[in-house]
Amino acid sequence: MKNRRKNTFTVGFYNVENLFDTVNNPNTADDDFTPNGKHRWNKKKYYQKIRKITSVISQIGKEQSNLPPVIVGLVEVENATVVKDLVRHKNLLKYNYDYVHFESNDERGIDVSLIYNRNFFIELSSKTYSLNLIDDDGSPDYTRDVLVVKGSLYNELVYIIINHWPSRREGEEETKHKRIKAAELNQYIIEEIKKETENPKILIMGDFNDNPTSESIQNHLVSEELYNPMKELYKKGKGTLTYYKEWHLFDQIIISKNFFDSNSYHSFLKARVFAKDWLRSHRGKYKNSPFRTYIGPWHQGGYSDHFPVYLTFEKEE
Repeated sequence: MKNRRKNTFTVGFYNVENLFDTVNNPNTADDDFTPNGKHRWNKKKYYQKIRKITSVISQIGKEQSNLPPVIVGLVEVENATVVKDLVRHKNLLKYNYDYVHFESNDERGIDVSLIYNRNFFIELSSKTYSLNLIDDDGSPDYTRDVLVVKGSLYNELVYIIINHWPSRREGEEETKHKRIKAAELNQYIIEEIKKETENPKILIMGDFNDNPTSESIQNHLVSEELYNPMKELYKKGKGTLTYYKEWHLFDQIIISKNFFDSNSYHSFLKARVFAKDWLRSHRGKYKNSPFRTYIGPWHQGGYSDHFPVYLTFEKEE
C-alpha cells in the first residue's frame, strides 16, 4: 500500500460557491457580497470561507495519495485575488500551488480557475474561449468562459478544460440548449487541440449543471474518444448537490480514453465524490446535503453547496 500511495496522485474539481471578496466591483452584479449588501459579506466571513475551502482541498484524496490533488479546477471564484488568497493560505502553502485565472464577462463576475502543484505540474500555456449566447430578447447572455490549460503533468503533456455551464435557473428544458452549445464549444476546443497535438491526453472538468446521463453530456460532449467515469457513480445514486432533496451529479471530470492505453505513463484508477460527514449539514431541510455558506439571506458558515469530485491515477515509477 505504501508504494501504491507514493505512485498515486489525484486530480480534483470544486465549485466553491460564491467565493467573492468584499470589494464592490461596479461592472458586475456582486453587490450582495459586499459589507452593505444583502449578505453583509465582510472580511471575517470571507477569511472564514477561505480557511474552510483550503481545509477541504488539503484533504481531498488523502486516503489514496500522500498529497492533496496535483491540480484542482475551481468555479465560482470572483477574481485572481480570491484564488491567490486560497493558494497562499497556511492550509495549502506547503503544497506549492500556483494558479491560472482569466477574467470573464459573466454578469455576476464569477470565473473559473485552475490551481496546481508546481512540483508536479508545469503550465506551458493557457487561454479562454467565450461561450456566446443570446437571450430571448436578442441581447447577449454573458456567462463564464471555458479555460484551457496546457501543461506537463509528471513530465507528460496534458490539456485541462475547465467549465461552468449555464444554470437551470429558468428551468431545465428552457435552458438545455445553452448547455448543449457549451458542449459543442468543448468539442470545438478538442478539435483545436488535436490540430496541435496528436492523440492528446485531455481532462475535461466542471460544474456542467447537468448530470452524466443528460443530453448535453451524453450526446454532445462524451464522444468515442472520451470516457465519463462519473456515470457509474451517478447510477449508484452518488451526487454532489441536492435540489428539492434530489441528488444531482453536476460536478464531473471526464477523461480521454488514451489514459487507458497500455503505454500510458498515467493510468486512471477511480472516480470519487469527496463527501465526508463533516462537509454535510446535520439538521434542517438540507440535512445530509453539502453544508453551504448561505441558506437564503442567512449565513451558515459552511463550505459550499457542492461536494468536490476527484479522480485517482497511478503513475509509472
